[in-house]
Amino acid sequence: MNLKNFIRSIPDYPKKGILFRDITTLIKDENAFRETINQILERSKKINFNKIAAIESRGFVFASAVSYLLKKPLIMLRKKNKLPAEVHSVDFELEYGKATIEVHKDSIEKNDSVLIVDDLIATGGTAEAAAKLIEISNGEVAGFIFVINLFDLGGSENLIKKNYKVENLINFPGH
Repeated sequence: MNLKNFIRSIPDYPKKGILFRDITTLIKDENAFRETINQILERSKKINFNKIAAIESRGFVFASAVSYLLKKPLIMLRKKNKLPAEVHSVDFELEYGKATIEVHKDSIEKNDSVLIVDDLIATGGTAEAAAKLIEISNGEVAGFIFVINLFDLGGSENLIKKNYKVENLINFPGH
């Protein structure tokens, strides 16, 4: 099954000049969604980890299914002020703005090896912030799995240059 066929492309969203890759068309098809999860599971076999972290919000869709099937704890990396207990925070640049992500301080223990799952990587700002959150929490980043890689924006390559393991299911050019 070619998962690329289930991704809708929306021009000029969220602003002019951006070609948005929409996963809702993939997740609404039960066979395509099942195949996506199966491919993530297959790629995760290459990575040694004991916890899974999901990046808000679309990363939650994929990581929660993988967490359930692998019987591994799920850590939510959330936008600022969404978590009720004490948090670690990291500020970062997006392709079209600034943001902050946070994790509960008690989510990650020393020597935890964490797989980070998200729907898409573009420039890699969010992914790098997620890695920093894991590391300031005394955990280790085991690797990343992204459903979509916007390969010409360089995010995956930047992570690889920083010695992170990176797996991508689908490659698209970014705009």
